[in-house]
Amino acid sequence: MDGAGGPLAQADAAAVERRTTRSTCCYCGVGCGVLVHSERDAGGERIVAVEGDPDHPANHGRLCSKGRTLADSARSLHGRVLAPELRGRRGEPRRAVDWGLALDTVAERLAAIVERHGPDAVAFYISGQLLTEDYYVFNKLAKGLIGTNNIDTNSRLCMSSAVTGYKLAFGADGPPTCYEDLEHARTVLFAGSNAAYAHPVLFRRLEEAKARDPQVRWIVVDPRRTDTAAMADLHLAIQPGTDVALFNGMLHHLVWEGLLDQDFIRERTTGFAELKQLLRDYTPRMAAEICGIPAADLVTAAEWFGRSPAALSLYCMGLNQSAHGTDKNLALIQLHLATRQLGRPGAGPFSLTGQPNAMGGREVGGMATMLAAHREITDEGHRAEVEALWKLAPGTLSPRPGLAAVELFEGLRTGKVKAVWIACTNPAHSMPDIGPVREALHKAEYVVVQEAFSGTDTVPFADALLPASTWGEKEGTVTNSERRISRVRAAVAAPGQARPDWWIAREVARRIEARLAAPGAAPLFEAEAPAAIFAEHRVLTVGRDLDIGGLDYARLEDQGPQQWPFPAGAAQGQARRYADGVFATADGRARFHATPYRPVAEPISARFPLRLLTGRLRDQWHGMSRTGRVPELFAHSPEPGLRMHPDDAVRRGLKAGELVRVASKRGELVLPLEISDELASGTVFAAMHWSGQHLSSGGINEVSQPAVDARSRQPELKHAAVRVEKAGFGWHLLAARHGDILALRAAVQPLLKDCGYAGLSLQADADPDAPDGRAWLVLRAASAEAMPADWLAALDAALDLGAGADTLEYRDARRGLLKRVAWRGEAGGSFIGGLLWSDVQPGGEALLRTALAGNPWRGPRLAAFSAMAEVARDPVVCVCRQVTESAIRHEVRAGADVPALKQKLGCGTVCGSCVPQLTQLVRQAASA
Repeated sequence: MDGAGGPLAQADAAAVERRTTRSTCCYCGVGCGVLVHSERDAGGERIVAVEGDPDHPANHGRLCSKGRTLADSARSLHGRVLAPELRGRRGEPRRAVDWGLALDTVAERLAAIVERHGPDAVAFYISGQLLTEDYYVFNKLAKGLIGTNNIDTNSRLCMSSAVTGYKLAFGADGPPTCYEDLEHARTVLFAGSNAAYAHPVLFRRLEEAKARDPQVRWIVVDPRRTDTAAMADLHLAIQPGTDVALFNGMLHHLVWEGLLDQDFIRERTTGFAELKQLLRDYTPRMAAEICGIPAADLVTAAEWFGRSPAALSLYCMGLNQSAHGTDKNLALIQLHLATRQLGRPGAGPFSLTGQPNAMGGREVGGMATMLAAHREITDEGHRAEVEALWKLAPGTLSPRPGLAAVELFEGLRTGKVKAVWIACTNPAHSMPDIGPVREALHKAEYVVVQEAFSGTDTVPFADALLPASTWGEKEGTVTNSERRISRVRAAVAAPGQARPDWWIAREVARRIEARLAAPGAAPLFEAEAPAAIFAEHRVLTVGRDLDIGGLDYARLEDQGPQQWPFPAGAAQGQARRYADGVFATADGRARFHATPYRPVAEPISARFPLRLLTGRLRDQWHGMSRTGRVPELFAHSPEPGLRMHPDDAVRRGLKAGELVRVASKRGELVLPLEISDELASGTVFAAMHWSGQHLSSGGINEVSQPAVDARSRQPELKHAAVRVEKAGFGWHLLAARHGDILALRAAVQPLLKDCGYAGLSLQADADPDAPDGRAWLVLRAASAEAMPADWLAALDAALDLGAGADTLEYRDARRGLLKRVAWRGEAGGSFIGGLLWSDVQPGGEALLRTALAGNPWRGPRLAAFSAMAEVARDPVVCVCRQVTESAIRHEVRAGADVPALKQKLGCGTVCGSCVPQLTQLVRQAASA
């Protein structure tokens, strides 16, 4: 194996060069190591397989369902941006150009706007999926060259409250914990984290630790009974947004019972007296009433935490995505400080990072409210340090914090900001309240989008579209949730004219520098490779809390991933921080803060009586620009939906599968209804992933809440007040087609916006003889009136379902019915290859299930149009082995437990992501 990607073997007859490259997964903040297998022959090079790296300390060879299918996501170039594109005037289509013209044009337009309106008329919106080196160059371009702090990131939407909480409590950003603590913890408190879905590889480690020692206790704080909550020893199903009241009530009990470390509080912290005064009002009974849970459960949680030899808390978006996210983080951290549950194995407050390099972005200061290496924009001394290291004239750096994400796009909408450069993120889908965001992008004087995939909701707004390389094609570093820096390596060359993100930013920066820089100024962008950029970044960290003066690419190559801090002269990085009780504040003491409970930003009302919660699906990632290319990853949750408690559905006269309208004060969208008792009555849930690439709307952020936390500037994406009612449509359509799913989706997607409701999904082919790379595209649509003839004709053309020798059709012009079935294979083939079912009522489900199951058609073909018994969907639980729920329930009824299911069916034996659901199914059977 060659860590630098050198050849491993030569295939003699076929002249195929095969090699394996060590790299890092591009999904969540766990930072799993991967082995990327690639091939090169006369036809080019391609990634053919991915497996977990057994030598990487973050995952030891494990991968989740998403990581396992990375090669499938990279298999096709369909939908990749392969050349720069420029738009002449608004309304005109973009045209492909060469890099020289693209770079010159972007630089000229941005420089001209700076000259006319000042540096703050330009903004950058970047991503936690960029590499540290990419982030660094963008940060230097914005703050060091243009002179604006208007550079923010989608990490603002997920991690900024955790950053603020750590800084206020400890004096510096960064978790004080490490992954080894997962095995050492005796009590694990999950708060606002469905780790079974969001961080499945870490969850496997927790499962194994609990299996070794059943005395380990899990407490899960979550309004929903998620897969994580279903496995808990104690599930605190609190009312949405009441986390601060819960943690204050727990701390009140710990004070009352004398379970605090008084010596540590007195000698190593400040501010506890003021917090203690506040806590007087948060008796367990009062706090429990606010939270909507039994007071005895709150006391139990406090006892387990306070008396535990090692208590570890794991938290994520449920705390962060709130208008009071900073207080939620602080209230939880203060449980650890008051009991000194930190700085030793198995103990500490551990913020699980959402994106692969949100931590690296924070390290280089890639946000509007910070400078490089955890420095403060408003600190004159800190600005002077960066100016000296960047060889800038004194006073060059702006002392004003820039616009954070929500304010940035509002500034663009009002004209305060004239131009925005968006890189590796999709704000037209992921920002809260996306209606005004789309308006902002439409009104902007100039929009640059730097992207690898053309199929995002933001790309259509681009005046300049710049093709970026993506995972498998990039070189650099990322930092995971435990502060561990890993190398990312290129397994194949970037296709077409795609270039690394840092290179694109640097080339534009050099052109702007030639125009705007003062005579005699030192050049800012001399680095020619990621290693040189990393070296610049390293120098900025020396002497800071995240000192990596002892790290460089050579050490990362020789010794593998390393944790920071790692100062010069150190033999290794520091696994746990603050073990000595000395914190990163001026006096070395941690800070307590009074954290009063405040309700959610938008309370329910008679007009909007339901609480909408948002979250993740198990096998999808963000806006699905990558996972949405893999049909297997749709198997567990194949379609968008709104989940509702059965009692709430009955009261509204709603049934599963019906289309419902979800509305808030800001907007609305239509979704199919799912009935689920995982939710409390009065609460509904929708996944965040579905965008305008798969829906006729922009997704759930049509209705989400843009209110932000006053200190972290993070929006309250987790909660909004909504109403739900039946959506009446006069016509329903079901279409499915087997073939090249990426080409089919690109052809069908433009038609979605013309429907009252439309939902696209991909489904793997169950036919073992089907050609590789081909699968099913499924479209469900509805409209108030009959589908227009020209729209149906366009759909026909997109799906190629026109009448032919292997096509049967039933049409009733008077009633406006159209039913068509296409047959796959040679003439007389017995497999269904496509269908179109347009009627006043939903239909065609039984035929679709037959096709998706890969079963041949039995009986006369004309019988396809006759009435058929409805066939319920059999959900796939295990994606890796394609094991369905019915197969699992059959074995469970026969007495199988989880180990027996693994042995008999193979489910849970590959990535393990389905193990929590297997456990639930076994427990449900036992309870029944």
